[in-house]
Amino acid sequence: MLDGISTEVLIRESIYTIILFIWVLIVVIPLTKFSYNMMIKRGTTHIKAVYYNRKIIHILAGGLVSIMIPLLGYTTPITIIPMLVLLFLATYIPHKTGRLLYWFQDPDNINEVNFVIMWGVVMIASWAVFRDWVYGVVPVAFMSFGDGITGIVRNALYNRRNKSWFGNLAMAVVAVPVGQIILGLPGAFAGLVASIVEHFEIHSKIDDNITVPLVSFLIILGFRLIGA
Repeated sequence: MLDGISTEVLIRESIYTIILFIWVLIVVIPLTKFSYNMMIKRGTTHIKAVYYNRKIIHILAGGLVSIMIPLLGYTTPITIIPMLVLLFLATYIPHKTGRLLYWFQDPDNINEVNFVIMWGVVMIASWAVFRDWVYGVVPVAFMSFGDGITGIVRNALYNRRNKSWFGNLAMAVVAVPVGQIILGLPGAFAGLVASIVEHFEIHSKIDDNITVPLVSFLIILGFRLIGA
């Protein structure tokens, strides 16, 4: 038993985490590698294919896994931490060694590493502060589904990574209703602000994968503190 958590629960949630980790690996390696090859065969430029794949990973790995955490009834973040460490290393080491996973990594953009870090920070903070995963799932949903749609729209319009208000509008169409349905007015407001914040990068190392979940989580936390 660990901090009041039974061995049975730890084993069960460890098994869940292994399954989720395998799912992430399936998305990141064979699935997006296949989609990259298909896009290249159809004439899509390399960088466009890379950024489409990054958004596929956002949605199918980051977004879906965050939803599964409360659905599977996780009672602790303890068993999730090893998965996050492995994913951090799996995305960070290729940048340091120069042996990139070319079908979704860009040598000039390490933001997928920030995605892994912030996914963990927000989800674990949600559990630590509220003892409820939903307050982490919503900011992660903005980062995964909202920003994912944003990137897909921009990628379809341009042949390079850039910021466009068309993408932010698409994000708001996703984020505001999702926030409203799950958390009411605080969630809708957080979704709207996150959709605006996504447009700006404060610094080359402080990208939307950091600002979107962090700002939206702090907004939700603020509403909770004032009892809204």
